[in-house]
Amino acid sequence: MYLYDQLDQTLINERVEQFRDQTNRYLSGKLTEEQFRPLRLMNGLYIQTHAPMLRVNIPYGLLSSKQLHALAHIAQHYDKGYGHFTTRQNIQFNWPKLEQVPDILAELASVQMHAIQSSGNCIRNITCDPLAGVCADEIEDPRPYCEIIRQWATLHPEFSYLPRKFKFAVSGSPKDRAATQVHDIGLHIKKNDAGQIGFEVLVGGGLGRTPVIGQTIADFIAEEDILSYAEAILRTYNRFGRRDNKYKARIKILVRETGLDKFTQQVNSEWQAIREGSLKLSQDEIQRVKRFFAPLAYQTIDNDNALIQDLGNSGSFRQWFIQNTLTHKQTGYQVVFVSLKSPHRAPGDINSEQMSGLAELADQYSFGQIRTTHDQNLALTDVRRADLYPLWQQLSKLDLATANIGTITDMICCPGLDFCSLANASSIDIAQGITDRFTHSAIDTGKISLKMSGCMNGCGHHSIGEIGILGVDKKGEQWYQLTLGGSDSHQSKLGDRLGKAIAKDAVVDAIDDIVQVYKANRVDNENFANTLQRIGLQPFKDKVYDAD
Repeated sequence: MYLYDQLDQTLINERVEQFRDQTNRYLSGKLTEEQFRPLRLMNGLYIQTHAPMLRVNIPYGLLSSKQLHALAHIAQHYDKGYGHFTTRQNIQFNWPKLEQVPDILAELASVQMHAIQSSGNCIRNITCDPLAGVCADEIEDPRPYCEIIRQWATLHPEFSYLPRKFKFAVSGSPKDRAATQVHDIGLHIKKNDAGQIGFEVLVGGGLGRTPVIGQTIADFIAEEDILSYAEAILRTYNRFGRRDNKYKARIKILVRETGLDKFTQQVNSEWQAIREGSLKLSQDEIQRVKRFFAPLAYQTIDNDNALIQDLGNSGSFRQWFIQNTLTHKQTGYQVVFVSLKSPHRAPGDINSEQMSGLAELADQYSFGQIRTTHDQNLALTDVRRADLYPLWQQLSKLDLATANIGTITDMICCPGLDFCSLANASSIDIAQGITDRFTHSAIDTGKISLKMSGCMNGCGHHSIGEIGILGVDKKGEQWYQLTLGGSDSHQSKLGDRLGKAIAKDAVVDAIDDIVQVYKANRVDNENFANTLQRIGLQPFKDKVYDAD
């Protein structure tokens, strides 16, 4: 993984002290709330319903065990003993005291982490496929390019105050596991006919109150030109993006109102003026960054005798193996997903003891590295197959071995009205009700992506869930809008509205109705998406609204 050099560390340390001074001036009354607000947002600090919330960047979702130990310490000493992993591969702390935030940032800096640009109208955390570097279908590991983009974007003087927030996602595989089509810029690594590496560039995707699937603006941009092309897009957006209405300020609105063809012309005109300048990447620079992501020291493993025996001896372990692990491109290794969807906690939450325990397991079993995923889970991506059984035993003791990855109880869920000042409705208690209903039948129910948001900002990605739940406010009461058929795959799709909003106390029963229609109509092991496509929306609508 990438390690800071002296310049990186100095920059982050100085930024901490700048924010410490800004915070002290605010607390002493020398800065107004209006003056302090953009300063705290640029350092990842929101003011939520009950307390400040600090969002910490995890670039492309990669953590070292040392960093996870530090997050555990922060959770224990500055928060209420836990953190919350998000769909942006970041972590949030919901209860820090404002006067202690500079101390938290200093502790983060000591392990090469920060919260810079995790909020505000700037370029946010760069995300990618959580299986980067370990999946067999990969054209090229996207993480070096994510790191190159991150370095270019951090404190970029021209893009610190964009019309609205801006998000990148990068995929290195034909199968998109980074939801690139719902980002402001999505990058797909590909090879041209000459075998050269480059990128298909998508622009104008995004969720929120106006969900949009991104469109291809360039079929192939060579790797040496990706920074200059990205800069051309950002310059065009910064110049023409709307600033009079924050709900129409995202680049997706600009692309839609301008038209893709005209927007492409504007970008290309800007690009021609800068593409031969200092942003052109040399092969030396690309290779320098790639060396931080060299293959790990894998062992040669000839047989699976130990694993086969363990699978035969324990049904619970066998079920976890089937549900929570994937084949690694290296023979003898397996990818392990660590579920943060236990029945005992809100989706995405993890306590300090679990963080510390998982960090120790990463050292023991997975080269000291942990990944965060878009589904609010974690992953140990480099585990020897012979070590899976003892790892499972220890994860079970930490309540981190719930065998539900990809099932209906492995749902995405925002904090909702319990924490967020923007929310219209609660999410966590609805998630708990669904978990309680399906805990013992989730695996039999099959693979279903359920995504839930407490407001139209869509932090829970409800628009692209196979089942989407959106909390809405109706005259002070909480109601929920259901959608079906969304997808965040390589062929991303927005879900279709099922019908009128339903009352809060009817949501879990409605989800049960949807599942029952699916199970009654599926053929063999047909997944939910295929069943829905075959039978259409009407049978689900009839069941959910049957009592009307």
